[in-house]
Amino acid sequence: MEMISLLCVILCIIFETKGQNNQSLEKNQPVMKKPWDGPCWNKRFTDKSCFKVFCHPWQRCFDGMCTCKLPYQCPRNSTSTVCSATGKEFRSYCQQKSYECMNPRETFSSRGKNCKHAEKFQISLKYGEHESEGIIQVKLVGQKPLFLCSNKWSIEEANVVCRQLGFEKGAHPSFAKQIFNIPQSDLEESECLQVTCRGLETSLAECGFNKGSYSKPAGLRCYTESTVCEDHKFNCVNGKCLEPESACDGINDCGDLSDELCCTECTNSFHCSSDVCIPNQYRCNGEIDCINGEDEVGCSVGRSEDSLSWNENAEDLSTIVQNSMDNERKYIKSFLPSIHCGISNLSETRKKRIIGGANATRGEFPWQVAIKDGDSVNCGGIYVGGCWVLTAAHCVRATQSHQYRILVGVLNRRNYQEKVDSFPVKRVIVHENYEANTYLNDIALLEVENIYNEELCMQSGNNLMPACIPWSEYQFKVGERCKVSGWGRAEGFTKVFSLKWGYIYLMANCSKAYEGRFLEGMECAGTYDGSIDSCKGDSGGPLICYDSHNVAYVWGIVSWGENCGQPGSPGVYTKVAKFFEWISYHVGRPLVTKYNT
Repeated sequence: MEMISLLCVILCIIFETKGQNNQSLEKNQPVMKKPWDGPCWNKRFTDKSCFKVFCHPWQRCFDGMCTCKLPYQCPRNSTSTVCSATGKEFRSYCQQKSYECMNPRETFSSRGKNCKHAEKFQISLKYGEHESEGIIQVKLVGQKPLFLCSNKWSIEEANVVCRQLGFEKGAHPSFAKQIFNIPQSDLEESECLQVTCRGLETSLAECGFNKGSYSKPAGLRCYTESTVCEDHKFNCVNGKCLEPESACDGINDCGDLSDELCCTECTNSFHCSSDVCIPNQYRCNGEIDCINGEDEVGCSVGRSEDSLSWNENAEDLSTIVQNSMDNERKYIKSFLPSIHCGISNLSETRKKRIIGGANATRGEFPWQVAIKDGDSVNCGGIYVGGCWVLTAAHCVRATQSHQYRILVGVLNRRNYQEKVDSFPVKRVIVHENYEANTYLNDIALLEVENIYNEELCMQSGNNLMPACIPWSEYQFKVGERCKVSGWGRAEGFTKVFSLKWGYIYLMANCSKAYEGRFLEGMECAGTYDGSIDSCKGDSGGPLICYDSHNVAYVWGIVSWGENCGQPGSPGVYTKVAKFFEWISYHVGRPLVTKYNT
């Protein structure tokens, strides 16, 4: 009996030790980080997230989301009237899509008139065991019913079909692998329809159709699962589960683009600097798809075959049965209101190495203004259009607008009287949540008197040009080289009277350099050796970043910092993109919205 008890004790000790060792191994084992883990993916961006993509012409960007315009807000220009699936007639494609945006049943059916009695576009699935699968038969207006060809049949088209049939998650990843029992009579058809879509259409009728020699009919399986994705799979925002390799390949597998919007690199596709993957055929297609515009840089005048609009590159144009609505979308887009901003009156400036900066020349920074407070100029500002100037909240007081004047064209703040325009300030708007002790929300707007009674207000007989306002914090990223300008201090903190500028770089989160003081809505920038920096007297001035087409955006407002020009002490700026909605609310959206209007 004693031997048995002793044996039990020994075995217990062995198993306990083994368990502790296993726990230790589990703790020490590295956790595999999935490629789609991270702050960007966690924000769950989709095709309606205008921080990452451009909205359609029938939408506008509001607070980061593409929202529905009212039909009357569409451009009046159109090439034809269109019909909806319920028989409503619309003056333009934009008006129909705008109405559909608020009434999802009103999908596009066809171009034409007398819509109430007109023939409708029809689509159906045949020979499937369930309503969510089968081969696709389409009846175009004025055509006989035909099956879709399997040739060039892809997930983009499959997603459109499934969404139109009511399956919101789109097509199943194995959409084309299903085998159906098709009657021999249908297999003997001589023709089929080859369809090409962008992938974001809500009706297959918006896509392009060509007649093709009969091939195996296109099969389809729509996504109906509602289970939680396995740990190794990519979870689309709409709930669809994908294999890991489907993310970041330029193909809209999810159907809502959520697999392509936070990619540090792209497979077989074009990588936008905003970490978005777009198809290679979007490169140099005459339409900006990356929010920074780099997909249309370095393009020849003629378009490549890959960039032709969806069914324009058919081998034989006579096989086109119905053009896609993509050209109509682009046509409407060309009539959206646009603003002229961010263009310097000079060509690319000298690349010299504000502390350590170079003197500015006239017209080099046409958005830079000086704020005169009483008899002195202590702060700068940025002209953003109309009668409006952007600056730092700590530069002004809301109750003292009468003592400020905006000076335009100042190159030397000690000798400027005869060469500048001077505008009295009508109103000062300081951000309602500005905190003077922390510089949180350090942003303000100044509205000047329209002394010349001109439509452009301050742009009268001078070189003034507004800087563009960024709407997305993904337009520029860490490492971008930008310009800062102002009348601040130089080496040794000596006063500077001439407008100076310098190149600095956007830096990663400065929480370590300014622990507990680097807050939401702040950006830090500088040089790692501290050779160029903003300093006292530069406050309220611009940190300007340039997009791929050399258009200037006011990315930051000089706010605060420590130890000007010293390594490890970068300047801190108010991040303007975070305040786009606040700015547009006060000055009016049309004045500052370059895109997504």
